[in-house]
Amino acid sequence: MAKIDRATVKHVANLARLAISEDELALFGNQLSDILTYIDKLNALDTEGVEPLSHPLGLRNVFRDDDAKPSAPLEETLSNAPARTEDAYKVPVVVDL
Repeated sequence: MAKIDRATVKHVANLARLAISEDELALFGNQLSDILTYIDKLNALDTEGVEPLSHPLGLRNVFRDDDAKPSAPLEETLSNAPARTEDAYKVPVVVDL
């Protein structure tokens, strides 16, 4: 079993910019050790001849033709706008430069 010491947990927490308590040091050390033990079990499996996967299901992208179609009329598009200016939506300023 791979054992993670307190110094390693502190180092990883520092890299992640996490402030952890003394109690959490022990807890996270045990949890990380358990994770590494499980990975050792996985490394023991015979994967000879197994193709690498990006996903366990046979997914594929379905693309449609990118056909230009007419947009909705401008008046219909802006008909529910709470405020408008000329041919656009009018919105409050959210970024003050």
